[in-house]
Amino acid sequence: MANETPTRAEVPESATWDLTTIFEDDVAWEAAVKKLEQELTEADQIADQLLNSGADLYAGLQYGLNVMRQLEKIYVYASLKSDQDTNNAYYQGLNTRSEGLAARVASAIAFFDPAVLTLSPVELQAFFQAEPRLAPYEHYFDAILQQKGHVLDRESEELLAGASEVLNASQTTFNILDNADLDFGWTINEEGEEEHLTNGVYSRLLESTQSEVRRMAFKKFYQPYEQFRNTFSTLLSGNVKQHNYLARVHHYDSARSAALAQNFIPEAVYDNLIDETHRALPLLQRYVKLRKRLLNLDSLHSYDLYTPIMGDPDYYIDYPSAQAKALEALAPLGDEYLDVVQRAFDERWIDVIENQGKRSGAYSGGMYDTNPFILLNWVDNLNNLYTLVHEMGHSVHSYETRQNQPYQYGDYPIFLAEIASTTNENLLTEHLLKTESDPYLRAYILNQYLDGVKGTVFRQTQFAEFEQHVHELDAAGVPLTADTLDEYYAALNHNYYGDALTKDPEIAYEWARIPHFYYDFYVFQYATGFAAATALSQNILAPGNGGVKAYFNYLQAGSSAYPLDVMRQAGVDMEKTDYLQATFKLFEQRLDEFEALIETLTNEK
Repeated sequence: MANETPTRAEVPESATWDLTTIFEDDVAWEAAVKKLEQELTEADQIADQLLNSGADLYAGLQYGLNVMRQLEKIYVYASLKSDQDTNNAYYQGLNTRSEGLAARVASAIAFFDPAVLTLSPVELQAFFQAEPRLAPYEHYFDAILQQKGHVLDRESEELLAGASEVLNASQTTFNILDNADLDFGWTINEEGEEEHLTNGVYSRLLESTQSEVRRMAFKKFYQPYEQFRNTFSTLLSGNVKQHNYLARVHHYDSARSAALAQNFIPEAVYDNLIDETHRALPLLQRYVKLRKRLLNLDSLHSYDLYTPIMGDPDYYIDYPSAQAKALEALAPLGDEYLDVVQRAFDERWIDVIENQGKRSGAYSGGMYDTNPFILLNWVDNLNNLYTLVHEMGHSVHSYETRQNQPYQYGDYPIFLAEIASTTNENLLTEHLLKTESDPYLRAYILNQYLDGVKGTVFRQTQFAEFEQHVHELDAAGVPLTADTLDEYYAALNHNYYGDALTKDPEIAYEWARIPHFYYDFYVFQYATGFAAATALSQNILAPGNGGVKAYFNYLQAGSSAYPLDVMRQAGVDMEKTDYLQATFKLFEQRLDEFEALIETLTNEK
């Protein structure tokens, strides 16, 4: 019988997130929208009075923060409702309306930064002296002043903010096309059953120990991307053009420079990542060759990169068991941390099961006035246990920041986001290697770690390199056609994985399915975050050196300091390359350990 994905209505309530903690129902959401729309009518009056006095500057600041705070709550509710079932036209409509409202809010408060940037240091200091309530916002204003030379006049910023919905059309269209409209057809699973192919099913079948199951899923999955490659290239091109245009009008040298400036990250951090990863490519290619040999394959294909080398371990883990295992692994972080994790489990912060139309993948969401939320598409395997602790890292980071910072500092920069999640992954790996004595399972865990570095450091850096290249091509006036993107991506993939990997024609289309290429130079932070997390997790596990306390300082800092300063205070200098080299060194050590263990197991047979 066919194994069909359940509809949203068929998912048990206990396995869904409880969004009533945001708004009791859709009626309350509509009321919040109406209230915010009314408050937006006050923007012009606030703007006209902003620089009259310190009190007026404070009032304008509070106005902007207040409308943003209302918008975020509205936006989070609509986006989570839409993501849980992208086939639901009503919630797609709410999400579209929230995006339109976001553009109106951005336009309404666009007056603030340009006005502040017209003030001389003496004038701004006078306002601070006259209005003591501004004192807690010193870092907030300093961050605005860092934008000097890149913020346009009020009218221009309002026009750009008002056009954000139009400028984001490529990303919006990609999300709907990729998550709701593409039909991947049916494939055959490991039980020989016909199964409807989705993003979640595809990920699971790529881990199959049956080569033909992997091959069929891979071939079927990429058919729509090949079919619509021209559509996807147009969407990606439109998104890249948006990034380059906004960077140019804001007087940045490049889209990458503009994107990194939002988090106060020097471009050297990006360049160091690519350079150090290139130096480590022989390690990746050594691992790829080992994979080919141990899988006993005449030719290694892209669909063979995710199946466990050791085969299926005796490690079936259902969701309740995964919850218990997560608590064990995260125990070194202490009771305060574990209490938050337990609340996430008990209070339905997590949407667990894949359903028809549900957004693929996993993420942690929410905002200052909500609890964190986690979207999963749960499958009973070790990889999903890692996904659970990964997203829990995001959620506890969000919770600790919001509990310890005022609203203006109550979120963390994107650059810091992936560090907490990957620290949890590293702690899980250490826990499993310490507690599992079965040599086959240990080999599987080492394989899982090596695959993790392959996927999170090497692969994400490959994506970062591709993203930089396509932005540079567009800036140079080169059309981003499907042929251009296919050719470069295929060559880049070969450069990373080497000659041991067969050049499957389908892999040239992989760029078309990566949502992170629409996120404006986000993806490199997965790799830098993993490397920084390696250093932090080692400090946490080292007794008596204050690693847990330093880690909580990081979790609770939010945006109260610049991200590189936050990390320096936590013991990692990310402008240097030490943390990257240490990560590749650990990868090599565990690759050595894996090879030695495999040799021992082989000799014992």
